[in-house]
Amino acid sequence: MELYWKRNLYMLWLGLFFNHIAYTLSVPFFPIFLQHDLGIESGLEVWAGVSISISFLISGLCAPFWGSLADTYGRKPMLIRSGVGLALAHFANFFVYDLFSFIVVRIFQGIMAGFSPASIALVGTNTPEKHVGYALGVISTSTAAGGILGPLAGGVLSHWMGLRECFVASGIITLISAFIVLVGVKEVHERKTGIRSSVIQDLKQAAGHPQLMRLFGLTLIVSTSVMILEPLLTIYVVQIGGSLNSASLSSGIVFSAVGVATVIMGPRWGIIGGRIGYEKILFIGLLGGAVGNLLQLFIHDLVGFGILRFSYGLFFAAVYPALNALIVKQVEPEFRGRAVSLNQSSSQFGIVAGPLLGGILGGWIGIQFVFLITGIVLLGTAVALKGRSSKAVERKLAG
Repeated sequence: MELYWKRNLYMLWLGLFFNHIAYTLSVPFFPIFLQHDLGIESGLEVWAGVSISISFLISGLCAPFWGSLADTYGRKPMLIRSGVGLALAHFANFFVYDLFSFIVVRIFQGIMAGFSPASIALVGTNTPEKHVGYALGVISTSTAAGGILGPLAGGVLSHWMGLRECFVASGIITLISAFIVLVGVKEVHERKTGIRSSVIQDLKQAAGHPQLMRLFGLTLIVSTSVMILEPLLTIYVVQIGGSLNSASLSSGIVFSAVGVATVIMGPRWGIIGGRIGYEKILFIGLLGGAVGNLLQLFIHDLVGFGILRFSYGLFFAAVYPALNALIVKQVEPEFRGRAVSLNQSSSQFGIVAGPLLGGILGGWIGIQFVFLITGIVLLGTAVALKGRSSKAVERKLAG
């Protein structure tokens, strides 16, 4: 482990980077694809939400199964399995010409998902304990970095050639991520020969850790707050002054702003968390995310929106490294892979609920009020976390 953890970290960073580029190359622009290529006119917000959510619903249901296999056979095989499967799904989207086929491909994509949780689990189990916080902070920047280039490249490519070509590019890039893992990652893994635990048993074991269950709940809230805007941002960019013809490029820049901010602050939050405690930086991240959403009520131009999303990203970059570090430190090493997978299920269900809620609420009460609701929920979560931490300190002092 001491010999390979840095190499693994660098290789997994590259793998996740390319994997997330492939994802953000096309997914943020689903509303445009649905409208222009598949002919969806009415209920565009809802169908955009459904097309994003369905993949994550299936992924969330499958995550504990893949996590259990990873604990038995290793995380590296799961990474390669996911990379190849996701590439096939991206290629299949090129041949889609109706809504039903598109949803079927999205379901297959959900079955094949799992690249990110397997990467995090491999880092958590193949990194020396004293370096876990730093490594998780670094790995969190890979998806953010991919989130910078993906939307920008997707916006340019779709504007120039069309969204179908973006799907082909996504497939090729995902295969590159799988190849990086195949040749670059060296996993230290002891294969388990006993009976593999069931998902129900894993849930029962997790239920014996109240703090772990609270972290799963926080992950659910956080992922919902992030994804509630996923089907709406491209539409909102047009509403506040972006051109319909350049909507993919403009929204790509906005999506990238959060990624830039996360790359800047992600590793720093991981280091700061190791010094002052991960619960403290989690509170800071939640509070920053709440303020960033609430301020959107007063920003109604494209440039201001981009600046605000960047500022939001600087603070919200603290959230995922803190959650991952708290989960890894909460459980014994042999349960970490399954704990991370259960947490990924929580995240996936939030990712399912987010786009659906966003699509329904955006079409019903308006996109700007979705920002308001998200800000209030994050603010309430931050206050509740702070109150629980204060009570824990009081009990410790009293004891």
